[in-house]
Amino acid sequence: MPVLSVFRLGTVEYEAALRLQEELAAARVRGEIPDTLLLLEHPPVITIGRGGGEEDILAPAPSLARMGIRVVPTDRGGRATYHGPGQLVVYPIIRLDPEGLYAYIWRLEETAIRTLRAYGLAADRLAGHPGVWVNGRKIAAIGVAFSDGVTRHGLALNIAPQMAHFSLLIPCGIADRGVTSMEQELGWAPPLAEVADRFIRAFAEVFGYDIAEGVPAGLSPASGDELPPWLWGRMSAEMEAVAGQMERLLADLSLHTVCQEAHCPNLVECFGRGTATFLILGDICTRGCRFCAVKRGRPQPPDPEEPERVAKAAARLGLQHVVVTSVTRDDLPDGGAAQFRATIWAIRRRLPEAVVEVLIPDFGGSTAALEKVLEAEPDVLNHNVETVPRLYPSVRPQARYHRSLGVLAWAKTYAPHIATKSGLMLGLGEQSAEVLQVLYDLRRAGCDMVTLGQYLQPTEQQLPVARYVPPEEFAAYRERALAMGFRGVASGPLVRSSHRADVLYLAAREGSGGIGDLTSRTAVYTTSKRAMITAKSEKGPYGMDRSMVYPPEAATRPG
Repeated sequence: MPVLSVFRLGTVEYEAALRLQEELAAARVRGEIPDTLLLLEHPPVITIGRGGGEEDILAPAPSLARMGIRVVPTDRGGRATYHGPGQLVVYPIIRLDPEGLYAYIWRLEETAIRTLRAYGLAADRLAGHPGVWVNGRKIAAIGVAFSDGVTRHGLALNIAPQMAHFSLLIPCGIADRGVTSMEQELGWAPPLAEVADRFIRAFAEVFGYDIAEGVPAGLSPASGDELPPWLWGRMSAEMEAVAGQMERLLADLSLHTVCQEAHCPNLVECFGRGTATFLILGDICTRGCRFCAVKRGRPQPPDPEEPERVAKAAARLGLQHVVVTSVTRDDLPDGGAAQFRATIWAIRRRLPEAVVEVLIPDFGGSTAALEKVLEAEPDVLNHNVETVPRLYPSVRPQARYHRSLGVLAWAKTYAPHIATKSGLMLGLGEQSAEVLQVLYDLRRAGCDMVTLGQYLQPTEQQLPVARYVPPEEFAAYRERALAMGFRGVASGPLVRSSHRADVLYLAAREGSGGIGDLTSRTAVYTTSKRAMITAKSEKGPYGMDRSMVYPPEAATRPG
């Protein structure tokens, strides 16, 4: 039997999924990939097919905007359709004989019918109306596009979407028929992943495929051993000399920097400018992320004198923007949060006008530890998601994607006046739709600033580079991120989370990077700590409780 490549994308913006379909369809036309099945959810959106128009939309545009629902025209058949969380969307990219198009639609319906009947639902067709129906109400809509012998678009199955949103339009242009969902018919909502599993099995049976789940083979990123020209660089002898002086200063004060320990490619430039990212809590990490060159092992107890030495070095360098990070210390009850707090306080005493930015680990999900850092009032709290969730098992095996999102969301809930920031590396094997989804998730978590840079293999012990992302792609991600509402975006091959952090922060504060004004924090600082603590909710975004931020068993995407 032919092979069907199945790819589960999670939640993806409609336009990003549309572009991915187009890329896959073109690759299928060229014979570079097998038939492919995409399964995903969309953020709330109303799409209008070739047969529809504004007359299918019942709600005024301002109301839709307030609800976060966009209207997007598309090239599929049919009229208006709603997509949103709780709805399984399936996009088959299949080579097809033109004469088989009606049989293809019948098979799509049959796949949904078998999936629904497995739950005891009396699903069937309705004469004259494409799609799948239960008790006279539509539960699955179908709209396809077909060009160059390959299909796009597909089917949307209502599991547990926000049903009130269907009243905002005339679904599929059928005014006299209602819409239903599995949740409404069953009285409970089956897990979307479970429904997806059953749909995939039914699809293979109906269409006659063997399943190969993963990334479509033709989209595997290109690799290469030689650095592309945009990563070449040369530093002046004067800058290298200044960098040497910086290394001696750090050695004199028995301090570590992430620049040195992580083999950062920007080390000479930053040291040459008299800046560095201070690494506290030693130079041995308790985790073993596959991208990082920091040593792993059993670290020493925290040094109580370290905060003052960091502050002294920052003062001697005359820094106006101080960045402090740490190794991950899962061996400590608070993950090292008290050392962060002490370091922030020490810097404030010596450099009261300096901007203080902290790049923190996830503290094992402890909100108490996170709040300990936030109560020291850093100007910027940074926590990196690093990569797309699909790659976490191979890139960050001891981390959890949704726990990292929860750190950022809780920080914004607890201390909304503190700017939040995150970053991710590209070139590890991610796809563009996944990157856009991470950006969307970060905005949902209230993240203000984001950095995107090229992953470079520090030593042969770390993961190899899967792909060198060209500068124009970084530029495109920057524009998309700004359009999503990030107030500061740094995106380029040599961008690192803390590289030129002062420039990004100023852009965020002054609005020169598509960023709003952060000066309101001055007013917030005058508010009493008691009032700020009282104002925060017991249950913040992303379902976090008072003891843990996103424990692994709770790592599900919010609707």
